[in-house]
Amino acid sequence: MTCPYHDICGGCLYRNLSMPEYQKRKEQSFKKILSGLIQPDVKFGTPVFIGDNVRRRAAMAFSFRKGKLQLGFNQRQSAELVDVAACCLLTPRLNANLANIRILLAELCAVPLGNGAKKGKKFVPQYISAGDVWLCDADNGIDVVLEFAGEMALEHRMIIFEKAQEFADIIRISHRAKPDSASEPLVEKVKPQIRMGNYDVYIPAGTFLQPSKAGEQALVGLVKAYLGEMQGRIADLFCGVGTFSYPLAANKNNKILAADSSPALLEGFRQSLNKNMISNVEVVNKNLFKYPFDEKELSGFDVVIFDPPRAGAAAQTAQIASFADKPKKLIAVSCNPYSFVKDANTLIAAGYRLQEVTLVDQFVFSDHSELVACFELPE
Repeated sequence: MTCPYHDICGGCLYRNLSMPEYQKRKEQSFKKILSGLIQPDVKFGTPVFIGDNVRRRAAMAFSFRKGKLQLGFNQRQSAELVDVAACCLLTPRLNANLANIRILLAELCAVPLGNGAKKGKKFVPQYISAGDVWLCDADNGIDVVLEFAGEMALEHRMIIFEKAQEFADIIRISHRAKPDSASEPLVEKVKPQIRMGNYDVYIPAGTFLQPSKAGEQALVGLVKAYLGEMQGRIADLFCGVGTFSYPLAANKNNKILAADSSPALLEGFRQSLNKNMISNVEVVNKNLFKYPFDEKELSGFDVVIFDPPRAGAAAQTAQIASFADKPKKLIAVSCNPYSFVKDANTLIAAGYRLQEVTLVDQFVFSDHSELVACFELPE
């Protein structure tokens, strides 16, 4: 698909290539990174390529200067904004609502903030001049998180309320001052939900999701394929909102331990488990970077699934490598092949065999690759 911004936007580095050329380049790059594995005979599964118009999450920047609003993505290797009317990557519903987001932002930026500044004896009003917008196309509507510093006035809140009623597709609007701040829901017409497995799952404002439903289904499908006939006690580490726990919980013979470090995220997870009356998933709040599960805690688990952030799971894989009684099977999901190689080498050196690794390309025309891999202990 052609894009009028591909020469300057930093999102789609290789959109100038034909799809066959791009896919060949992505595979070659992927295999080159994984050549760092200490196991010589690595088997690669059939790559999964996700196309355009399916990205359900987007982080867009905005600026407001001299009465003009810009909304878009950064230029390649620059902090300058590319003002975009639509993006080839995004779902049709997100693209259809970018004009509404522009209207909302322009009205908000025209109103003084509640925490103006004093200069001498004069009160100088301050305005929203820049920030970010986090969009998520949930199954039942669009979730919006506005991110900018400053104390909103009552008029800002009234604008948000009025526009939320006017824009039918937008079901929740929240605000936070910075990325690591808690999001305050300002309007919530209905709770945003996505379908995971056979369950409707509530998603907290600003929570992490796989960028596309197609990509999520590909990852889940590979995890289930690598799991095979095994069932029983399964650890789902760095579980997030439960991407893998929900599908695996459908088998009542499975008892799943799901662990992550975000209290807000896990509280939403627990609420959805209770709502769906799922009794075979236990949720644990644990910082796996500082306090990885030890052998006693993972005793009796035949399968461990881990899906860490880009930094990888060095502490947890080192712990597993040290176990005298190791889990029979490990399934790794990674959004960073470089950190995966380090984690994989730790496991291979400890006696695991990498049975197969599969590329999942959720970020079409970019350098970014994801993967799913299966490790087993030799009989």
